[in-house]
Amino acid sequence: MGLFRKAVVLTAMLLGTMQLEAQVVLPPIFNCNMVLQKGIEIPVWGWASPGEKVTVTFENHTAVAKAGKDGKWSVKLPAMNYGGPYNMVIKGKNLRTIENIMIGEVWICSGQSNMEWPVASTKNADAEISAADYSDIRLFTVPKKIAQFPGQRLDEGEWWECSPVSVPSFSAVAYFFGRELYQKLKVPIGLINTSWGGTVAETWTSSETVAKDPDFAPMLDKLRKMDLNEYARLQKEELKARLGELPETDEGLVDGNALWAQISYDDQSWKSMNLPGYVEENGMSGFDGVVWFRKVFEVGENGAGKAAKINLAKIDDSDQVWINGTFVGGMENRYNDSRSYGIPEGVLKNGQNVVVIRMVDTGGNGGVYGDKSDLNIKIASTEIPLSGSWKYKIGKISDVMTQLGPNDFPTLLYNGMIEPIVPYGIRGAIWYQGESNADRAEQYKRVFPNMINDWRNHWRQGDFPFLFVQLANFMRPSETPQESNWAKLREAQLQTLQLPETGMAVIIDAGEANDIHPRDKQTVGHRLALSAQKVAYKQELIYSGPTYKEMKTNGDKVVVLFENVGNSLKVKDKYGYVKGFAVAGNDKKFHWAIARITGENRIEIVSSEVKEPVAVRYAWADNPDDANLYNSDDLPASPFRTDNW
Repeated sequence: MGLFRKAVVLTAMLLGTMQLEAQVVLPPIFNCNMVLQKGIEIPVWGWASPGEKVTVTFENHTAVAKAGKDGKWSVKLPAMNYGGPYNMVIKGKNLRTIENIMIGEVWICSGQSNMEWPVASTKNADAEISAADYSDIRLFTVPKKIAQFPGQRLDEGEWWECSPVSVPSFSAVAYFFGRELYQKLKVPIGLINTSWGGTVAETWTSSETVAKDPDFAPMLDKLRKMDLNEYARLQKEELKARLGELPETDEGLVDGNALWAQISYDDQSWKSMNLPGYVEENGMSGFDGVVWFRKVFEVGENGAGKAAKINLAKIDDSDQVWINGTFVGGMENRYNDSRSYGIPEGVLKNGQNVVVIRMVDTGGNGGVYGDKSDLNIKIASTEIPLSGSWKYKIGKISDVMTQLGPNDFPTLLYNGMIEPIVPYGIRGAIWYQGESNADRAEQYKRVFPNMINDWRNHWRQGDFPFLFVQLANFMRPSETPQESNWAKLREAQLQTLQLPETGMAVIIDAGEANDIHPRDKQTVGHRLALSAQKVAYKQELIYSGPTYKEMKTNGDKVVVLFENVGNSLKVKDKYGYVKGFAVAGNDKKFHWAIARITGENRIEIVSSEVKEPVAVRYAWADNPDDANLYNSDDLPASPFRTDNW
C-alpha cells in the first residue's frame, strides 16, 4: 500500500472514530435498574467528542463536564440517601436517559469459581429460584475479559432486577449475601459479580502493585513487551504439533444436525481413549473446546426395545447425548453434576448399539469423569458397563487455547474486569478465592493483603469493608495429623484480618470431600452477611466464630484461650468432647489429643503421646471433617496453629 493510500485510509478511520465519539457514551454499568451507593459522592463518567460539554442531571442535582483530549469526561454528584426509583439524564450532542435507578448499598463480589457458582447449581435451587422475587435487589455481571494493559472499557453488561428469571445464572454467594442484607437493612442492594473460575489472586491485582512484588515483576515486564498476535501464532503451532488437528468449526454438528451421532457414521479414523477420565490426562493437555465420543455396546434380545437409563458419571462442562442417533439428554455448564438420562422405548435394538457424547469443555479439566461404576446403561435389572475404550474426535477448539489465559500473567483480570468499574461507588467487597493459590500459601500472606490495599487505593474510598471466605473443607480426611497446603492457605487468610475493616467467613463445616464446589452457598452468604453487619454497618452482634487468643502449658496439659466466643464455647458432640486438636513436643511430631471445654473461653488439651507439649494445632488439615468447636451462636472456630514449623 502506497503512502498516499495509507494516509487516506487512516484519515477515514479517524473520521469514523470521531463520528462514533460524537455521541455521549456511557460504560454499561451505568444503565437502567442500577443501584448507586448511598451516602457518598456519586461518580459518573463516560466518553464524548474531545472538548464536548456534557451535562448530568439526577433528581435536583446537575453537574457539567468537558470531555478531555482523549474524549473521557467525569462528574461527581452529591451524596444521596436511600430511595428511588429515579431517572438520570446525560446530555451532550445526544441525550441519554437512565431509568429505574435506586440509591442503596452496592457490593463488589469477586473471586474464582465458588464466587462464580450460579444459584441454579446450589442446594435447594428450585425453591430458591422460585422465591427470588426481590425487585429492590439488582444484579450486574461483569463480562469475562483478559486485558494486556489497563485503560479498558466494559464491552457489555446489564443491571437486572432480581427475579426467578434473572437469578438462576447469577453468583449464588453474592445473591444469598445480598438477600440477607436486604432482609436485615430493608434498603436497595446492588450486587456486581466480577469473578472467573480457577483464577489466582495476582491476576486480580493492578500493575502498580504487581510491579513492586519481586515474584511477579519480571512476569509483568514480559507481559508489557509481548506481541499477542505472535503469541497466538506460536500457540497454534504448538497445539497443532501436539493435537494434530485444530478445527475451528464443529463438522459433527451442522445446522442442529448431529452428523457424528448417526449409527451409520464411520468412526474408524477416530482415536481411542479410556473413560471415565479427563481429556487433559489422555494426551490433550491444555485442551478447551468440543470433543465427540462414540462407543458400541451390546444389548441382548431381552433388552431390545425396552425403556432404559444411561448413566454417564460426571461431564465437564456441557454435554449432549445420543443413542442410535436419538437424542436422549444433555446439560449445560453443570460440570459437577452426575448425568442420568432416560432412553425411550424402541431406541435400543438387539445386538450392536451406539452411544455418542458431545462434550464441551470451557476451561480447566474436561471430559467424562468419576467412578467407572457410574458409567453404564441399565435395562430393568440388567446393567451394561460403558467404562473402558471409547472412540473420540476433536470437534472444535476453543479460541482461548491460542490466547492468554487469566493466570498466564499477573494483572490480566484487574485490567479487564476490575479497572473498568473503578470508581463506581461501592460500600465494600466480598471475596471467595484461594483454592488456586493453595500451593503458595506463604506467598499469599502478602499477595492477598496487597490486593486488598490495591483495590482500596484505586477506588479512593478509604478502607472500605473487605469480607472474604476462608477455604472450605475439601478432599479426603486425614487419619493422622499431617501437613496441609489448604490449612496453610487458611492461615494466610486468617492473618489478613490484621488489615482494618476486614471480616472472614469460616466454612470448614460447609464443604464437601469430593467436590471443590460445595452446594451449600446459603451458609457462605449468611456468614458473609454477618461480617457485613458488623464491619460495614457497625451493628452489635456475634459475627465470627471462636478465634485463637493464647496458649499456656501446665505439665502435660495445654490450655488454649479464645476470643469471639459469644456467651460461651460449645461443641457439637453428644459426649462433649472437642475434636480436631493435635499437640506436639520438641520433636515436632503431632499427635491427636483429647480436648475439653473447661471455661467460658477456655479449652484444656492433653495427649498421652506427648508428655511436654510445646505446640497445638486445630483443624489443621485439607478436610478437618471432625472439627466441632463452635461458639454460642453456632459459628465454627477458625483453624489455627501455635507453631511456625
